[in-house]
Amino acid sequence: MTKDQFPFSIIMQYQPIVGLEVHIELKTKSKMFCSCPNDPDERHPNLNVCPICMAHPGVLPVINKEAVRKTIKTGLALNCQIPEYSKFDRKNYFYPDLPKGYQISQYDAPLCVEGYLEIPKFKKIRIRRVHLEEDTGRLIHEKGYSLVDFNRAGIPLMELVTEPDLNSAKEARRFSEELQLILRYLDVSEANMEKGQLRVEANISLQGESPKKLGTKVEIKNLNSFRAVEKAIDYEIERQKKILKSGKKVFQETRGWDDIRGVTVSQREKEYAQDYRYFPEPDLPPLHFKKEEIEKIRAEIPELPQQKRERLKREYELDEKSIEVFVQNKDLGEYFEKVISEFEPRLSAEKISKLIKLATNYLITDLQGLLKGASVLGEDFLITPENFAEFITLIFDGKISSKIAKLVLEEMFKIGADPSHIIEEKGLLLITDGAKIEEIIKEVISKNQKAVLDFKKGKANVLQFLIGQIMAKSEGKVDPKIVKKLLTKFLGKIK
Repeated sequence: MTKDQFPFSIIMQYQPIVGLEVHIELKTKSKMFCSCPNDPDERHPNLNVCPICMAHPGVLPVINKEAVRKTIKTGLALNCQIPEYSKFDRKNYFYPDLPKGYQISQYDAPLCVEGYLEIPKFKKIRIRRVHLEEDTGRLIHEKGYSLVDFNRAGIPLMELVTEPDLNSAKEARRFSEELQLILRYLDVSEANMEKGQLRVEANISLQGESPKKLGTKVEIKNLNSFRAVEKAIDYEIERQKKILKSGKKVFQETRGWDDIRGVTVSQREKEYAQDYRYFPEPDLPPLHFKKEEIEKIRAEIPELPQQKRERLKREYELDEKSIEVFVQNKDLGEYFEKVISEFEPRLSAEKISKLIKLATNYLITDLQGLLKGASVLGEDFLITPENFAEFITLIFDGKISSKIAKLVLEEMFKIGADPSHIIEEKGLLLITDGAKIEEIIKEVISKNQKAVLDFKKGKANVLQFLIGQIMAKSEGKVDPKIVKKLLTKFLGKIK
């Protein structure tokens, strides 16, 4: 069968081309060009405003130095070049939540250019620019009217623009997640998507058979969750495919994401740079940076997520799943390392390795279960790294069983006492007296004669039942391994 016998729409293959624009509210004490508080948690509307951010006649803006430093710090962490010269521009457009009728932004001389971010297990994504601007206010839509809250207007807003290097919704989501982690490690933003501190916009087009010919670009605005990023891009890719396969054209436009219906919806035709009539901001001086200033900011960059992944693997030989838990939960990761530092350094490498593995398991499962999403840095968290290390050592040395360990950890979590004190006070030490253990085994055997007969008939699973009965009788104060060994010995003698 020849190519001509197939419909063109079946043969044609489309490659998704995706670029992202990410808006990040910076964590500063004051707004970008005035002294009003930058408080994302303020619930009273129009409280954090002043003549400057409300654009009263005759007022003059002043650049927030900390916002500039945090933008440069982010750019350096993302492998960007920092030009010696930068400036602010006016971006002219009208919208009800924009007090000035224009936005102070950056156009042709951004703070950071030509960087990249490597997504673990995916690829390197080039970053075109990172620039600084002021945020808009917030509209609250009611039936028949809208309200405006200007508390957010003027907050330092960092915008990151990628090159169109992404080829799937999954890659876009992974990029956004990794970027959020980096922002939090740098402490430049809380990057909370639910609070609007991290907002993603996606530009999507489909490339046909010619690698040089890009399709028509469609922008999806204000995606406020990682799930929305992935779902919206997936939907838009399929929407454009259907249009092209039907022989129609995709129009360049801006679309929004309807999370309830799971569809993108048309909002307006896409604007172009000339529509905004950019020109240099006349009320602000240009910025000039010396290399010494940039290097001083670079020195403030902490260990970043990917560096931490590599170090945790190298130093502690953790599995990838555990590493990701400690990287994603930065506070828990730091607590883990403090716990490990409390183990006796003169122990053998083999024992240290086993203690690390045991500590990892209890931190990720039992402790996180008790925390219920809270942080180990919270005021209510009472377990010191020293006490947790002692707790792990007691388990490893066979002083307490796994069942007793859960009780001890719960008590440590409640009152913050050291584990030895809790064990002694509540009489939780393992029974190590062989005669006492044999006495418990004999009592359980005498009360479960049918189970014993079933075992003699070859029903091997009965052994576990009897071990469970012995553990219950001893209140978890015997080592299951010792119980199994002695019980098997006793059952072997029964005829």
